[in-house]
Amino acid sequence: MSELLWADIAYFFDPDLMGSLPDVRVPDASVQNWQAVLDLVGDSGWTYRYAEGEAALPMPTAEAVLSRPADAECPELRVWPSDEVLAIFRFHEAEEIDFDVDLHELQGQERLEVLCGFLRAIGRRLGKPVLMDPEGDYGHPVLGFDAQADQVVLLGRAAGQVTGAGRGS
Repeated sequence: MSELLWADIAYFFDPDLMGSLPDVRVPDASVQNWQAVLDLVGDSGWTYRYAEGEAALPMPTAEAVLSRPADAECPELRVWPSDEVLAIFRFHEAEEIDFDVDLHELQGQERLEVLCGFLRAIGRRLGKPVLMDPEGDYGHPVLGFDAQADQVVLLGRAAGQVTGAGRGS
């Protein structure tokens, strides 16, 4: 069971209010952290696809993908922690691991638990926080994996969020 309950956090997963593609990130990362994530994907049994442009390729090393020329097309790694949930990693820089998830796919408790498990796996592997910011609101995470607490926690409230007793959910 997840640390979070859908009824308590559904607001943060409303694509009309929060944007459909929140940014998920691991700040203060390194090439070694990227490699640990690539190793986790390979070890986990999750379905994945690495591509540069339209060409599907074998999983590279983090060092190889992060040292590509500045004008090269940005590769992406698509990871399905479940058949219904997709995370898309983009290799913009070594200092931050970033990926997108689609809020349309993350509706209900079952899918929330998939997301929490995915964030938890990455955070535990790295020993670092994994933060989810609303689309276009970088630096204001609403939830994430707290490495010290060893769980996914609610980190903030969105503007206009209704709280307290009497809330219909």
